[in-house]
Amino acid sequence: MTEKKSFALRIDSETMKAIEKWAADEFRSVNGQIEWMLNNSLKEAKRIKGKTVVKK
Repeated sequence: MTEKKSFALRIDSETMKAIEKWAADEFRSVNGQIEWMLNNSLKEAKRIKGKTVVKK
């Protein structure tokens, strides 16, 4: 397992509500949802290795 680092994130309330809703819809924690979103964006931009996410 890779090492995880912690950091503070400032985010506006409207964006946070949208992420909370999306996380609940996907049965993830908010933290897990943000990690998933970041990883998908990095893969799509070819900044990290991994399968490219198919957009719907």
